[in-house]
Amino acid sequence: MDYIIEGILGAFHLLLTGHEETYSAVMTTLKVSTLSIAACLLVGIPLGFLLGYGNFSGKGALRTIVDTLLALPTVVVGLLVYAFVSRRGPLGEMGLLFTVPGIAIGQFILALPIIISLTASAVEELDPKLRLTLRTLGANDRQVALSSLWEGRYSVMVAAVTAYGRVISEVGVSMMIGGNIKWHTRTITTAIALETGKGQFSMGVALGAVLLTLAFGVNAVVSLLRRRS
Repeated sequence: MDYIIEGILGAFHLLLTGHEETYSAVMTTLKVSTLSIAACLLVGIPLGFLLGYGNFSGKGALRTIVDTLLALPTVVVGLLVYAFVSRRGPLGEMGLLFTVPGIAIGQFILALPIIISLTASAVEELDPKLRLTLRTLGANDRQVALSSLWEGRYSVMVAAVTAYGRVISEVGVSMMIGGNIKWHTRTITTAIALETGKGQFSMGVALGAVLLTLAFGVNAVVSLLRRRS
């Protein structure tokens, strides 16, 4: 038990003294996750709205595919992205392997189905009379879309926060695409795996505490938004 207590005390020391290596992993995690979520929102919300609002042939099959991708393993995403951005891949010349943008691409693929699926569900749960009322008032397609998203804004926010919680805690994509390079692509999760394997329990606990704090904050926001919605 002594090494556990020492590890926890050492974790507080690292966090309170501003340990550079610890905070480097934290900042890299925040940078990558924010970049990937911003891209997901720009792409996923319009696609989710179209999926939930429209009626077209094959909608049920498409919705099933999107919902299935919610359980997509991170190592599978990492493998696919690695195949594309490695030197022999079609995107190899872009130099995305072992970079923050490269990790963000993998996390984008991981989080996009969450945004699309939950946004579609938010649109489908709106009052069916809303569309008719907006049309009666003379709203065009763009105004109908914006008004519908505004009515379901809390559910859309839940989708965004849920996706963010998914990407900050993943390890497969960050390890395979980022390479866990110190001061460059090392994230919280990859640092925890590395430092614990090296026997640096204090740093592992410190990073774990930060990750748990972030996860708690994300879950608190999700709970608040669900009550509001």
